Amino acid sequence: MRIRYVLLLLLVLSVGPAPAAAEVAPLASPVALWSAPLVGVLQVTRPFDPPATRYAAGHRGVDLGGARGSPVLAAGDGRVVFAGLVAGRPVVSIDSAGGLRTTYEPVTPSVRAGQAVARGSPIGTLSAGHAGCPREACLHWGLRRGETYLDPLTLLEVPRVRLLPVPPLVTND
Repeated sequence: MRIRYVLLLLLVLSVGPAPAAAEVAPLASPVALWSAPLVGVLQVTRPFDPPATRYAAGHRGVDLGGARGSPVLAAGDGRVVFAGLVAGRPVVSIDSAGGLRTTYEPVTPSVRAGQAVARGSPIGTLSAGHAGCPREACLHWGLRRGETYLDPLTLLEVPRVRLLPVPPLVTND
Protein backbone atom coordinates (compact mmCIF):
# COMPACT_ATOMS: atom_id res chain seq x y z
CA MET A 1 0.00 0.00 0.00
CA ARG A 2 2.82 2.36 0.90
CA ILE A 3 4.43 1.89 -2.56
CA ARG A 4 1.18 2.95 -4.24
CA TYR A 5 1.07 6.24 -2.27
CA VAL A 6 4.74 6.97 -2.99
CA LEU A 7 4.21 6.37 -6.72
CA LEU A 8 1.11 8.58 -6.70
CA LEU A 9 2.97 11.34 -4.87
CA LEU A 10 5.89 11.16 -7.31
CA LEU A 11 3.49 11.35 -10.22
CA VAL A 12 1.74 14.45 -8.81
CA LEU A 13 5.05 16.16 -8.05
CA SER A 14 6.48 15.45 -11.50
CA VAL A 15 3.39 16.68 -13.33
CA GLY A 16 2.85 19.75 -11.17
CA PRO A 17 -0.40 21.63 -10.65
CA ALA A 18 -3.13 21.51 -13.26
CA PRO A 19 -3.02 24.52 -15.62
CA ALA A 20 -5.75 27.14 -15.47
CA ALA A 21 -8.35 26.92 -18.22
CA ALA A 22 -6.83 29.91 -20.06
CA GLU A 23 -3.43 28.19 -20.15
CA VAL A 24 -4.61 24.99 -21.83
CA ALA A 25 -3.39 24.95 -25.41
CA PRO A 26 -5.77 23.66 -28.07
CA LEU A 27 -4.98 20.24 -29.46
CA ALA A 28 -2.71 20.47 -32.47
CA SER A 29 -3.59 18.72 -35.68
CA PRO A 30 -1.47 15.68 -36.60
CA VAL A 31 1.91 16.63 -38.00
CA ALA A 32 1.87 16.20 -41.75
CA LEU A 33 4.64 13.91 -42.93
CA TRP A 34 3.48 13.97 -46.55
CA SER A 35 1.96 16.50 -48.89
CA ALA A 36 0.64 16.53 -52.45
CA PRO A 37 3.20 16.65 -55.25
CA LEU A 38 1.24 19.33 -57.15
CA VAL A 39 -0.05 22.68 -55.92
CA GLY A 40 -3.83 23.16 -55.74
CA VAL A 41 -6.72 20.73 -55.71
CA LEU A 42 -5.64 17.29 -56.89
CA GLN A 43 -7.47 16.00 -59.93
CA VAL A 44 -7.04 12.25 -60.27
CA THR A 45 -7.31 11.40 -63.96
CA ARG A 46 -6.50 7.71 -63.45
CA PRO A 47 -6.60 5.95 -60.04
CA PHE A 48 -4.30 3.33 -58.58
CA ASP A 49 -5.11 -0.13 -59.95
CA PRO A 50 -2.70 -2.69 -58.53
CA PRO A 51 -1.85 -5.68 -60.70
CA ALA A 52 -3.16 -9.10 -59.67
CA THR A 53 0.38 -10.51 -59.87
CA ARG A 54 3.84 -8.96 -60.03
CA TYR A 55 4.03 -9.01 -63.84
CA ALA A 56 0.33 -8.50 -64.66
CA ALA A 57 -1.20 -5.38 -66.16
CA GLY A 58 -2.27 -2.63 -63.80
CA HIS A 59 -1.66 0.98 -62.91
CA ARG A 60 1.08 1.17 -60.30
CA GLY A 61 0.39 4.74 -59.19
CA VAL A 62 -2.06 7.57 -59.78
CA ASP A 63 -2.20 10.12 -62.57
CA LEU A 64 -2.81 13.70 -61.45
CA GLY A 65 -3.92 16.37 -63.91
CA GLY A 66 -1.70 19.43 -64.06
CA ALA A 67 -0.26 22.12 -66.28
CA ARG A 68 2.90 21.78 -68.32
CA GLY A 69 5.78 23.57 -66.61
CA SER A 70 4.14 23.62 -63.17
CA PRO A 71 6.37 22.76 -60.20
CA VAL A 72 6.43 19.20 -58.92
CA LEU A 73 7.10 18.94 -55.18
CA ALA A 74 8.65 16.23 -53.04
CA ALA A 75 5.77 14.52 -51.24
CA GLY A 76 7.96 13.73 -48.24
CA ASP A 77 11.44 14.14 -46.82
CA GLY A 78 14.02 11.90 -48.40
CA ARG A 79 16.96 11.46 -50.69
CA VAL A 80 16.84 11.52 -54.48
CA VAL A 81 17.98 8.11 -55.75
CA PHE A 82 17.36 8.76 -59.45
CA ALA A 83 16.80 11.81 -61.64
CA GLY A 84 17.03 11.15 -65.36
CA LEU A 85 15.49 9.37 -68.33
CA VAL A 86 13.74 6.00 -68.25
CA ALA A 87 12.54 4.78 -71.66
CA GLY A 88 12.88 8.35 -72.95
CA ARG A 89 10.78 9.93 -70.17
CA PRO A 90 12.16 12.10 -67.36
CA VAL A 91 11.71 10.49 -63.92
CA VAL A 92 12.59 11.41 -60.33
CA SER A 93 12.66 8.78 -57.55
CA ILE A 94 13.00 9.60 -53.85
CA ASP A 95 13.69 7.21 -50.97
CA SER A 96 12.09 8.11 -47.64
CA ALA A 97 11.95 6.68 -44.13
CA GLY A 98 10.24 3.35 -43.62
CA GLY A 99 11.52 1.90 -46.89
CA LEU A 100 9.17 4.01 -49.01
CA ARG A 101 10.06 5.19 -52.50
CA THR A 102 8.02 7.78 -54.38
CA THR A 103 8.34 8.27 -58.14
CA TYR A 104 7.33 11.20 -60.31
CA GLU A 105 7.07 11.26 -64.11
CA PRO A 106 7.27 12.95 -66.54
CA VAL A 107 9.25 15.49 -64.54
CA THR A 108 12.14 17.54 -65.83
CA PRO A 109 14.34 17.32 -62.73
CA SER A 110 15.87 20.25 -60.88
CA VAL A 111 17.48 17.81 -58.40
CA ARG A 112 20.23 15.23 -58.74
CA ALA A 113 20.80 11.74 -57.35
CA GLY A 114 22.13 11.82 -53.79
CA GLN A 115 20.51 15.15 -52.95
CA ALA A 116 18.43 15.42 -49.76
CA VAL A 117 14.97 16.93 -50.25
CA ALA A 118 12.36 18.18 -47.82
CA ARG A 119 8.61 17.69 -48.03
CA GLY A 120 7.13 20.37 -50.29
CA SER A 121 10.40 21.36 -51.93
CA PRO A 122 10.51 21.60 -55.75
CA ILE A 123 12.11 18.62 -57.50
CA GLY A 124 11.38 19.67 -61.09
CA THR A 125 8.68 20.76 -63.52
CA LEU A 126 5.84 18.77 -65.04
CA SER A 127 6.38 17.82 -68.67
CA ALA A 128 3.74 17.00 -71.26
CA GLY A 129 3.61 13.65 -72.98
CA HIS A 130 2.12 11.20 -70.50
CA ALA A 131 0.16 8.66 -72.56
CA GLY A 132 -3.61 8.65 -71.96
CA CYS A 133 -3.63 11.97 -70.14
CA PRO A 134 -6.86 13.91 -70.77
CA ARG A 135 -5.24 17.20 -69.70
CA GLU A 136 -2.42 19.42 -70.91
CA ALA A 137 -0.10 17.35 -68.69
CA CYS A 138 -0.43 14.60 -66.08
CA LEU A 139 1.90 13.56 -63.29
CA HIS A 140 2.22 9.83 -62.72
CA TRP A 141 2.91 9.57 -58.98
CA GLY A 142 3.98 6.19 -57.69
CA LEU A 143 4.72 4.67 -54.30
CA ARG A 144 6.25 1.40 -53.27
CA ARG A 145 7.71 -0.30 -50.23
CA GLY A 146 10.32 -2.76 -51.38
CA GLU A 147 8.79 -4.47 -54.41
CA THR A 148 5.18 -3.83 -53.35
CA TYR A 149 3.33 -1.00 -55.09
CA LEU A 150 0.98 1.05 -52.90
CA ASP A 151 -1.59 3.77 -53.54
CA PRO A 152 0.27 7.08 -53.06
CA LEU A 153 -2.96 8.88 -52.17
CA THR A 154 -2.94 7.00 -48.84
CA LEU A 155 0.04 9.18 -47.84
CA LEU A 156 -2.30 12.18 -47.82
CA GLU A 157 -4.97 10.63 -45.59
CA VAL A 158 -5.30 11.86 -42.01
CA PRO A 159 -4.01 9.11 -39.72
CA ARG A 160 -6.56 7.37 -37.53
CA VAL A 161 -5.73 7.65 -33.85
CA ARG A 162 -6.90 4.95 -31.48
CA LEU A 163 -6.47 5.17 -27.72
CA LEU A 164 -5.80 2.01 -25.77
CA PRO A 165 -6.63 1.48 -22.09
CA VAL A 166 -3.80 1.84 -19.59
CA PRO A 167 -3.16 -1.41 -17.75
CA PRO A 168 -3.80 -1.29 -13.99
CA LEU A 169 -0.85 -0.51 -11.72
CA VAL A 170 0.48 -3.71 -10.17
CA THR A 171 1.61 -3.39 -6.56
CA ASN A 172 3.19 -5.82 -4.16
CA ASP A 173 1.08 -5.23 -1.05
